[in-house]
Amino acid sequence: MKRTTKTNEQIAIRVARNSIIINILLSAFKLFAGIFANSAAMISDAIHSIADLFSTVVAIIGVKLAGKKADKEHPYGHERFESIASLVLATLVIITGVGIGWTGLQRILSGESITTPGLLALVAAAVSIAVKEGVYWYVRRTAIKIDSSVLMADAWHSRTDGLSSIGSFIGILGARMGFPILDSMASIVICLFILKVGIEIIFDAISKVTDKACDSQTEEAMNKLILEQEEVEGIDQLRTRMFGNKIYVDVEIAANPNVSLKQAHDIAERVHDAIEKEFTKVKHCMVHVNPNVIP
Repeated sequence: MKRTTKTNEQIAIRVARNSIIINILLSAFKLFAGIFANSAAMISDAIHSIADLFSTVVAIIGVKLAGKKADKEHPYGHERFESIASLVLATLVIITGVGIGWTGLQRILSGESITTPGLLALVAAAVSIAVKEGVYWYVRRTAIKIDSSVLMADAWHSRTDGLSSIGSFIGILGARMGFPILDSMASIVICLFILKVGIEIIFDAISKVTDKACDSQTEEAMNKLILEQEEVEGIDQLRTRMFGNKIYVDVEIAANPNVSLKQAHDIAERVHDAIEKEFTKVKHCMVHVNPNVIP
């Protein structure tokens, strides 16, 4: 039987679906534990897990849109939809964080935090820490493998859930040891962790939709490779820009002014092919040949 190779889109969607199933089960367990054991931190933690469900749906939508082929309206492709999805996801992360922090602050100010949470809440927090860290590494490994920024953002969203569970565990444990206010204070600490991650995702996504150049190490490697090509006498200009997770390259090379048009074309083709072969993230390399005029 002939084996078929899964596309990056199919791999991402499979991982996202698995993440959704895990989050549904975990959210239900944590919400039950939080209500039954009377823990504000665990209820906040459960709400964060529920938000993870929406973020994973956003990730799936972003991957599917980014995977669409170029068309008349989008001749350069749809990769930037993945960055847009990351922005939406980061907004959800921040809204969730603010909500959790606000709930914890309200409980402290209202005096509701005096209730000591039950043992089930502590167990639920420990289970959540283990499960969410496992999901983080599972999704992260796939995100790196297929180079997906929105899947990486979803992985970090899963880790923020794990971080929130650590805060919940500490708060619940402290409350059970005689400091009930720590249960609600944990919600505020969780909020700060989540906000930090959300802001980092936003900055990363923005950099990929504003034609930011790729990193200097990559550009230096491109310079070196171009100069190694036969009959390239210099580089007049090299520009790169991020397009979602892909890179567009525009380079002007210098060549002998006496070569024929066919020879100049061949030189440009060698540079074009070398760049696109060596750097797999390059979606297209445009090469312009200038006469090398020596004063």
